[in-house]
Amino acid sequence: MPAAEPTILATSGGLRPGERTRVEFSPLVHHAVELSGSSGRAPRISHLGTASGDQRWWAGELDEAARVAGFDLSHLNLFTMPNVDDLEAYLLEQDVIWVGGGSVVNLLAVWRAHGLEPILRRAWQAGVVLSGVSAGSICWFHGGATDSFGPELSGINNALGFLPYGNGVHYDSEAKRRPLIHELVTQGKLPETHCTDDGVGLVYRGTTLKEAVSEVSGKGAYLVQLSEGSVTEDRLEPRLLS
Repeated sequence: MPAAEPTILATSGGLRPGERTRVEFSPLVHHAVELSGSSGRAPRISHLGTASGDQRWWAGELDEAARVAGFDLSHLNLFTMPNVDDLEAYLLEQDVIWVGGGSVVNLLAVWRAHGLEPILRRAWQAGVVLSGVSAGSICWFHGGATDSFGPELSGINNALGFLPYGNGVHYDSEAKRRPLIHELVTQGKLPETHCTDDGVGLVYRGTTLKEAVSEVSGKGAYLVQLSEGSVTEDRLEPRLLS
């Protein structure tokens, strides 16, 4: 059963150390499944690890996490070639598309080379929940701050643009991200920008921000925008997920 309307959960979280596995899916990923409306069977989740080069060892760790969670997890690999014949048919069968972190610049280039951008838009419009962490969050927006080009953060503004905002991830754990986001918004290089502390996610129905959620208490989300020539930052208090 697809989500009732196009849905995105953009996060700075979703994984944590496991009890019997190296990692496990934390409440943000479970919330993406809840948003999809999946019921009566194991939720189908496609992991896109493009941003980190489709690392097979990491896919194995996620397979173990999925086993513990009871998810039907599969991987869409694009290196060295797509591992499915029909990208669109495969993605439209999913309840959730979860995009991992890494280089958002490389991710966008590879996706576009394979014609994935319009396919993902159609999946979103069909009710497949789009989600992910870090690069897997920024990709759905107009742009954001990234270390894809080197250790010094820089801005990008050519992401998929399904959501007409900027996006700031790891807002509380990487000190240079907040000032760069403020600078990019001040200069008009990013529109209104929505930011998340580690462990926080933002839920969008269509292109409307519905709520902030968190898997860690005390964390926040933030709206950064330009008002009368000055940048403002307003904190959103997330709802704590169980």
